Amino acid sequence: MKAETKEMSGLEKKIGYTFADREILREALSHTSFVNESKEGGRSNERLEFLGDAVLSAIVSEYLFKRFPDSDEGELSGMRRNIVERASLAEFSREIALGDYLFLGHGECQNGGRELESNLEDAFEALTAAVYLDGGRKCAEKFILPFVKKAADGFRTSKTLADPKSLLQEIIQESPGEKLEYTITGESGPDHDKTFFCEVKVNSNLLGKGSGKSKKEAEKSAAREALRLFGYDDEKK
Repeated sequence: MKAETKEMSGLEKKIGYTFADREILREALSHTSFVNESKEGGRSNERLEFLGDAVLSAIVSEYLFKRFPDSDEGELSGMRRNIVERASLAEFSREIALGDYLFLGHGECQNGGRELESNLEDAFEALTAAVYLDGGRKCAEKFILPFVKKAADGFRTSKTLADPKSLLQEIIQESPGEKLEYTITGESGPDHDKTFFCEVKVNSNLLGKGSGKSKKEAEKSAAREALRLFGYDDEKK
């Protein structure tokens, strides 16, 4: 038992969270094969895996919703799916060497269970649930968000000027207290073929101007011009 405690302490140090209830951590690390072979009984991490999936989905959804304000439901769903899919969660597990801390049955261990993607994914979900139950949502967010932010950085790079308003919003948010504002300054043409004109400002300072056949397109055009001030251009699409 001392060896187990030492191992769990190592994991706590890696994730920056110390459990008040060590049993819930042990449950999160316990594969079904280990429970089946153990004389001590106990639960596998399957129930925690179920809860962890829901907690991950909620936290990732909220983060993406706030970070990409101009993305529609389909785009946000795609990004969330990319983050919470099996390969991504397995990679998150590898970053903290989670496989090294799993309690596995003898056969599962001999057959490479510590590197099996399904085991790593399940364990990450279970660990998320354990942190959530032991410390609450804020602690779960503190554990999860570093992984999510890194994954979302990849979306930012790939989006570039295809979603200029979201990208500009992200850049401005890096400086606390800055306020981004779009203003439709005018329109021209007949009702069936109008052109709208827009300015985008940060704290009343003009960053860019644009035009388009809809107010949304005019805002995007202004955002694209503003992004050129930050070193982005149309070649980066």
